[in-house]
This record gives sequence, structure tokens and C-alpha cells, in this order.
Amino acid sequence: MKLKELLACVPGAKVTGDEAMEITSLCYDSRQVAPGAAFFALRGVKSDGTEFVEAAVKGGAVAIIADRPCAVAGAVCVEVPDARRAMSLMAAVFYGTPTGNIPVVGITGTNGKTTTTYLVEGIMAEAGIPSAVLGTISYRFGATDIPAPNTTPESVDLQKILRDLVDQGAKGAVMEVSSHSLEQHRADGCIFDVAIFTNLTRDHLDYHLDMESYYKSKLRLFTDLLAPSAHKPLRRAVVNLDDPYGPRIAAEASAPVLTYSVNGPADLCVAEAGFSVHGIRCRLQSPVGEINIESDLLGRFNLYNIMGAVGAGLALGLPKEAIEAGIRGHKKVPGRLERVPNDQGIIVLVDYAHTGDALENVLSTISELKTDRIITIFGCGGDRDKGKRPVMGEIAARYSDLAVATSDNPRTEDPAAILADVRAGITPLHLKEYSLEELEGGFREKGFAAIESRRTAVRAAILAARPGDIVLLAGKGHEDYQIVGTEKFHFDDREEAAAALRLRK
Repeated sequence: MKLKELLACVPGAKVTGDEAMEITSLCYDSRQVAPGAAFFALRGVKSDGTEFVEAAVKGGAVAIIADRPCAVAGAVCVEVPDARRAMSLMAAVFYGTPTGNIPVVGITGTNGKTTTTYLVEGIMAEAGIPSAVLGTISYRFGATDIPAPNTTPESVDLQKILRDLVDQGAKGAVMEVSSHSLEQHRADGCIFDVAIFTNLTRDHLDYHLDMESYYKSKLRLFTDLLAPSAHKPLRRAVVNLDDPYGPRIAAEASAPVLTYSVNGPADLCVAEAGFSVHGIRCRLQSPVGEINIESDLLGRFNLYNIMGAVGAGLALGLPKEAIEAGIRGHKKVPGRLERVPNDQGIIVLVDYAHTGDALENVLSTISELKTDRIITIFGCGGDRDKGKRPVMGEIAARYSDLAVATSDNPRTEDPAAILADVRAGITPLHLKEYSLEELEGGFREKGFAAIESRRTAVRAAILAARPGDIVLLAGKGHEDYQIVGTEKFHFDDREEAAAALRLRK
């Protein structure tokens, strides 16, 4: 494709050199450059793409795109207002705008995105729209299932993946859209039909610095990326009014809004709801009449995920019967209150809850359903938002009969320092602290323990459990690794729990 054709979608581009240059690939990593490539010199957190321009040209790059002057011999130089946005828009054009002619649903929020993507996928499948799904767990359609290094891929990768999955037969797409990706314009080349807002609670403040900045990054999906479009004139926003940020999203969205609420009036609201260890049964009032919901998912927080998915189905104009069948047919999401089978009378659940709000949602649900004690194993990631650590410690200790603080992905931080931050939220509760040796004999009174090794913590907690207890392994969910220092090791909470259950025998 000619460079001139790619630049037609980028306002304000200034070209030095031949615009008729043929471009054979798009790259943002100089190590991936091949002859004929256009190289995007992006500003990074730890490095600057302009430092790698000469390496890119030596590798065969024929065009350099940057958001500041970047002259180099042997390549056409293009200066653009925003290199990341230019890359996103150009990638969409290069790969034939894969989202231009299919229904696309984008989901953003702190919690609930992954579960909601699975639910929307089920609804669309029942409506005869087999859809690609891109999110925290994987990028997948049919037999293709690519583990996800990022919730939302970099824009060049995102458009290529979408192109490949559409070519394989995907008739729609459902995407988690992270705050990082919105801030970095990764999804700007996607043409969304529907955007869902789930909620906004404290997370990623190591990157966004404050909640208002975090909110504004999420808002972009409902303003910039949902603005009126000739491609798709019937775009809609689906917004959770029960979240404090929901009314703001609804007021500022560029497209018509369909609201939902569990607690009060909205376009989609609850007429009746029941929760049990077997799932959720409820009746929803909607613009198309009553919708009857039956789901194996647990808890009030999952009712919000269901309602967001139902709202997307309504916004797409899908039949009520397909919406009901799509929710009913969905059974589980990997690492989201996923049960670890056993015959010992202990309910062992693995969940991705890694924020204070998510952990409280899960534990409040479990506390409503419990028949005996709650044991929670949880941790907080290193090199990430430190402010949420005492919050999560307090929540885990308040809801649990035994809270075991341990490592998540400590990365380059000292695990003991992370546990000290967590402990700051627990100590004001004046609970008994158990040593590892004491837990070997079980526990009698409400308390907590701090154990650096996650494997040891899981085994100690499960060995201390008795029939009727619920054991929650929180924080890692579907992840099958642990990052210690700069190395990644295989580690799966489900496997560790199963091993600990075998030890009990």
C-alpha cells in the first residue's frame, strides 16, 4: 500500500520525501523491521523510539513516523501530531478496516470486563453472529486462541489480529478496552457499535496518578471512539448508573445511552432477583419488555455483568430470545469464581479479584452464600499502585475468618515490603496473627497470616480448612505464571489448590 493512502486518515501529517513509497508492513519495534516497513518512533515510558530510527532504517524501514522532527538519510520522514494515534488509524487502513462492516462491542471499566465479554459473545452467538473475543485471557475465535500479553494489544497487533479473525469467519467482535489502551490510542482505529461501562474503582494509579485522570482515559471510549460515524450511524453507549461515575459517562457520551441499574430506575432495571449457590435467577424490565435471566454465575456483582451484556444485546437490536439463551448457555469464565473440584466438602474458588472493589464484591457474595468459614488467600502486585494494598488487606480481613496475605506478582519489589503495606490495613482490626506453624493445627478464632511464598500460603490455608469452608484464592485467576524479579515462572492457583487438596488425603 502507498504511504500516501495510509496517511490520508491522519490529519496534519507533514511529509519529507516521496509519498508514493510502497509500504509492506508497519512496525513499532526496530527489531521487527523488514524491508519496506514503516517504523513508528513512539515515546515510551522507559525509552524513546527516536533512539532506534537508524537501526530501523538499517533493517529496511523506508518511512519513519514520529510526533517530532526526525530526519534520517535513506527514509521518508513523516511528522504527525500524535504518533500513537497515527499508528492506530494507519494500521486500521493497512489491514482493510476489519471492524468496519461487523458489529463491534467494546467494554471498559475496572472490574467485570472479562466476564461481560464472554456473556456478550454468548448472546451474539445465539443471534447467529459468531464473534471474535479479545481480552485479558486471550484473543480468540474458533480454533484460534492466542494467550493475551495485554488486555488490549498495541494497535498494529490489534488490527492484524482482527483482520485474521474476521478472515477466519468472525462476524462480530467483542473487546475489552483497557484504560492504558485508551490513553495510548491503541483502539482508535476500531469502529465500535456499542461501548459498555461497567464501573470505576481504584486501580492503575501508578500509571494514571489520580482517579480523575483514570476516569478521563475511560471516557474516551464514549466520546472520541463513539462519536457519530458515517460507517455506523446507530452507535450506542451502555452505562451502569449505580456506579458513581456512571451518570457522568452517560451525560458526556457522544452516542445515545442505554442505562442499567440494579438499585433504581433505568432503561434496564431489576423487577425481581434471587441469588443462591446455584446462580442467579431474575426478571429484568427493558425497552422491549420483560427479560427472564437464568445464570450459573454467582452474586450481585455478576448481575451487573449480566445486565451490561443484556444492554449490549438490546443496543445491537438482537432478539430477546437470543439474549436470554446467550446468558443461560454461559457456564464459566476461566479464573472468575472458578471451582477447583474435590470430594472433601470444601468449596475452593479461584478468582482474578486484584482490586479492593473486586475483592469486596467477591467476598460479600461468598459471605451471603457461606455455610461455615471463609478463608481468603490474596496478594498485591509489585511495582504497581501501592495505595490499594492496605485497602485490600482490610477488606480480606474483615470478610474472612482467616485472611492469608501472600505474594501475587512481586516483580522487582521486596515481597516483605509489599506484605508490610498490606498489613497496615489489617492491624487496626486487632486480629490474632497466626504463624505458619500454628496454622498446621488449624485455627479456632478469626485472624490472619502473612506468608511470602504463595505456594506455601495456598497449602497452609487449604490444609487448615475443614468441610463446609469456602477457600478463596484471589488475585491471579486465569494467570498461569508468577513474576518474581524480572523472571516469569509457571504458577497456576488452580493447580496449586488441587495439589494442596491431594495433600489433605
